[in-house]
Amino acid sequence: MKHYLSYILFRIFLFPIQFLPLLWIHKMGNVLGKLMFYLSTKFRKRVMSNLSLATDLSFSDKAKKQIAIESFQNLCITLLEYGKFKKIKDISKVAICENPEKADEIYRQNKGLIFFCGHQSNWEVLFLEGSSRMKGVAIGRPIKNKYLYSYIQKIREQFNGDIFSPKEGIKKGLKALKEGKFFGIVGDQGMPESSFTSNFLGRKAYTSPVPALLACKRNCPLLVATTRREKGRYIIHYSDPIYPDSNLSLEENTQTMMEKALTTFGKSVVKNPGNWLWQHNRWKQETPKNVFYKFRYDSILITIPEHGYEKILSLLSTFREIYPKAFISVYCHENIAPKINLDNIEVLPYQNLDNPIIDYRFKLVFDFSNETHLKKHFLNLSAFSVLNQKDLKKLAKDHLTSGDDLSMVIKKAICRPNTLWSPHAT
Repeated sequence: MKHYLSYILFRIFLFPIQFLPLLWIHKMGNVLGKLMFYLSTKFRKRVMSNLSLATDLSFSDKAKKQIAIESFQNLCITLLEYGKFKKIKDISKVAICENPEKADEIYRQNKGLIFFCGHQSNWEVLFLEGSSRMKGVAIGRPIKNKYLYSYIQKIREQFNGDIFSPKEGIKKGLKALKEGKFFGIVGDQGMPESSFTSNFLGRKAYTSPVPALLACKRNCPLLVATTRREKGRYIIHYSDPIYPDSNLSLEENTQTMMEKALTTFGKSVVKNPGNWLWQHNRWKQETPKNVFYKFRYDSILITIPEHGYEKILSLLSTFREIYPKAFISVYCHENIAPKINLDNIEVLPYQNLDNPIIDYRFKLVFDFSNETHLKKHFLNLSAFSVLNQKDLKKLAKDHLTSGDDLSMVIKKAICRPNTLWSPHAT
């Protein structure tokens, strides 16, 4: 009932918007997006953190804030346009591909082709425009609201397209490629459950290798499809085809093809960063295996006091055990910094903590400094939680035993039982 009511309210909200020109809808989206940036603390922090994690972007904090606002505006425009797209019979009035020739030529050969794309400007236009010219399929991840998802599904499939769930992805994708259709895959989401990693915007990212694997299986090309918004319309661009190399193994081909695809897509994000969906956790590193959801973050800061630091230094291995893949940084006095030589842990030295570091990367902070002002400081940046020893003991209190050291306190505070600790251990 709740989902149905949400769906009805969404349709009522969109109904008058469908009659407006696209430029008006975009102006409305710009206003709502700026408002959302300031009202949505959770997503604002995530966006600012992700922008800071992307080392290929060399922007000041002021510029990152503007890009973040643009990203919220882009998201609002995309949501508002669903009603409009439902009524559009000729997609060329909204979106156009500026270089369809090579893709069309491959399509005419009836060998199948794969489009790799991402959440850029309004990503829906990629499938709508492509399926208006070619028969194609794509993977759509269902949402909890089945009524709303059915509505979106009908919009996506209104031309020659067919959308299916990830569970059916490989089977139906291979069938479509065999029939000479195109297969669209949105591949810019973080997938820590995958064993495949590649550099994306300057930082290690977990990604599904399915686009390259299918290309190798069917010996068909992979093309990167990008889109940008210009003057109220959408311009789509296809990359040159990326073909499997018969001289390489499947593993080598997968790595090479995915790196080329991600590099090409990443360059388009760098050109128009405000058009990308920075709200999702692209650099998600950890699976749910160890840590409770509310402490499952990709970028972690550990602050260490200038005095009495020895005990805290010994805890770094505990944090790496809990977070084997996360980006961990240690904030310590410059005299202590040379004592830390652990692999894959960044050291950030300070002279004093009166003027703490301004860094938007960190979504979770473990503060052992005993400086009370640091909690407010990091929460005003991108941190969702700042935990000190008192907080950790409070979180773990129901499971603590008399023999627990600080390392075990941390594990019991933020980890699921039966992974790094057992509730039945004595």
